[in-house]
Amino acid sequence: MVSRCSPEWRDAPGVAAQANLISERAVELAHTDATVWDEALGALRGAENTPAEDPRRDFALEKKLTAAAAAPLEIATLGADAAALAALAGEHCEATYRADAAAAAALAAGGATAAAHLVRVNLGVRPSDPRLARALASERAAHDVAERLLESTR
Repeated sequence: MVSRCSPEWRDAPGVAAQANLISERAVELAHTDATVWDEALGALRGAENTPAEDPRRDFALEKKLTAAAAAPLEIATLGADAAALAALAGEHCEATYRADAAAAAALAAGGATAAAHLVRVNLGVRPSDPRLARALASERAAHDVAERLLESTR
């Protein structure tokens, strides 16, 4: 919205298009996340009924939980990307819309936080996992942008 309401900004249409693509991809990933989580939950329930010494139990479960972490990881990345676009829009938009850009960045940061949390849960809390590190880096980046924008509009 901020980009669309800034007709003097030459790059506004491109930023608006990128924001729309992020939004569409996030919706797709939310649907994917629901599907893969259902599959992971089924594997968790199946593992309860499989003898602990059966090596297939842990492999099947690990595979499903890894798949369940992929969508939230990408959502966290999209949150950081959306916050960066909000910052760009906030720098170039009409002053009337700067608070809206800050609000967009805050929402993106919230989404990145929720997604990073799901990555952590789905990966079984392995701090050394590079996927968790990527999700947390996206979360931090989105929050840094949001805090800066929110502060600048007070």
